Amino acid sequence: MCYARSAVLLLLSVSVPPWSIFTTDDPVRRTANQDEVTMIAGVLHQIISGIATGGIYASVALALVMIYQATHHINFAQGEMATFSTYIALTLINAGLPYWVAFLATVAISFVIGVAIERILMRPMTNAPVLASVGVFIGLLLIINSLSGWLFDYTIKQFPSPFGSGKPMLGGFVSAHELGSTAVTLIVLSTVYLFFRHTSLGLAMRAAAFNPVSARLVGIRVGWMLALGWGLAAAIGAIAGMMVAPIVFLDPNMMAGILLYAFAGALLGGIDSPLGAVLGGFAVGVIENLAGAYVVGTELKLTVALIIIVCVLVIKPSGLMGRTVQSRV
Repeated sequence: MCYARSAVLLLLSVSVPPWSIFTTDDPVRRTANQDEVTMIAGVLHQIISGIATGGIYASVALALVMIYQATHHINFAQGEMATFSTYIALTLINAGLPYWVAFLATVAISFVIGVAIERILMRPMTNAPVLASVGVFIGLLLIINSLSGWLFDYTIKQFPSPFGSGKPMLGGFVSAHELGSTAVTLIVLSTVYLFFRHTSLGLAMRAAAFNPVSARLVGIRVGWMLALGWGLAAAIGAIAGMMVAPIVFLDPNMMAGILLYAFAGALLGGIDSPLGAVLGGFAVGVIENLAGAYVVGTELKLTVALIIIVCVLVIKPSGLMGRTVQSRV
């Protein structure tokens, strides 16, 4: 008790208040606090920006999963199809059409192209060996890439943004285009979810992809359902291409790196799970931004996707939300 009383008297006799140890009058302490605030703001900026880019990856990952469910193969040409659709959108905009009119027209044209590819190229490959189907996908990639360069030139082009190039929003953490593209992506993903869950056509497409034999027995035209799946995947890829083109600029190889990130997201969430692919795409976007800013640097960001792919295949090949399938040979 005596010691406590002495400590109180000592504090009262000192000219500097005892609570001053918590103030920022010390230049060193003030600098440290400012550094912490700057670091937290930087991390928040990377996370928000990663969510914006992750929406693009999620869209492409969803398109990959839709094709995989229909064919049980990865569509290596998904990125090239999106790039070609983005060139179509730029051509329509340069022809004088308003952005959103060109946007909707491009989505419709991409849907038709996707259906045509399935009916003309993939339908004859239904019972073909695996390597033959892989060869078709690789050939389709090379053909569309070369066709884009031949028709639209190999020079880098600037693609307009419908959201303008104003000042950063939300306290400077995100640009207007990132915020707008994220909103468009969420609307597209929500629409696709409602379509597959609450419409008869969407349920028929799911049934045809999940169990074609049983679907045929109940009268579902499986061939056309798979073709519509290809068209929908092409349309979703076109939207992703138009949203990312103002950021990375437009050239025939625009979607090469984005396809790799999307593939990593699809594997991370589950290559046979649409919801898992979407969540995996968002996760890859955040991981890529944080790793690029604080771990590997911007020059080696692409290796993050490769590391994710290798880790998923080694640790959990079915992904976080995918199904583990066992087959007897």
